[in-house]
Amino acid sequence: MRVEVVLSPAELPSLRQRDLHDAVCVVFDILRATSTFVTALHHGAKAIVPVSEISEALAIRATRQEVLLAGERDGLRIRAAQTGGVDFDLGNSPREFTPDRVRGKTIVSTTTNGTRALRACGGAATVLAGSFLNLTVTAEFVRMLAPTLTLLVCAGTREFAALEDVLAAGAFCEIMDASRPGREHGARETAGASLPWNDSAEIARRAYAQSKPDLLAAVRTSENAQRLLAIPDLREDVPFCLQRDVCTVVAQMDAAGKIRAQ
Repeated sequence: MRVEVVLSPAELPSLRQRDLHDAVCVVFDILRATSTFVTALHHGAKAIVPVSEISEALAIRATRQEVLLAGERDGLRIRAAQTGGVDFDLGNSPREFTPDRVRGKTIVSTTTNGTRALRACGGAATVLAGSFLNLTVTAEFVRMLAPTLTLLVCAGTREFAALEDVLAAGAFCEIMDASRPGREHGARETAGASLPWNDSAEIARRAYAQSKPDLLAAVRTSENAQRLLAIPDLREDVPFCLQRDVCTVVAQMDAAGKIRAQ
């Protein structure tokens, strides 16, 4: 199995043009969309429907009054002034998605980057929402599928790479590397042999290896973390999203675009 990393959303247009029918895509938007989706499913949400635009979310609510609307713009919950009169039920903080709020609910979510990255992977055989919260169980699921190609897609910030997403992709690579039989941990393939990952994956793996002794300290310097840390109600989202393996769900997007727990 070959692992490649898409480091930034600037690469998404080319991703849409690739033949992904045999590929598994794992999307990371650590701060915060995929962390929030995983938390919601872990707490009993029925499904997450990621959409790109506020108007799409409102159109679904117009025909299905029972759904919850969730999402953010500039990190903050979408309010009536942005929708023409409808306050969204939830923002994009995983700490909002408690069992009493989301159990049994379908949640329609629109975020700045995470939902866009998920939609860009629509041509893949399997699309998963990944996070530190469910990292190992997701890696084990991918290993069980044994695809020819695994694409780790970093949702990023605007059109740029996001440090926390790259570190999550690197942590995923580390798990997959450790499982390769007969391989010295961290070693590349010998000359002339097929490489287990591309250079982008190697960049992510090395970045994570350097940062993992104090992941929070490393991520605190990132643009997304700095923005959240500056907002008192959201600053605790940063350490929350860096918790490792506290959720046991695999979050898989089906052909209809709904993310459900597996």
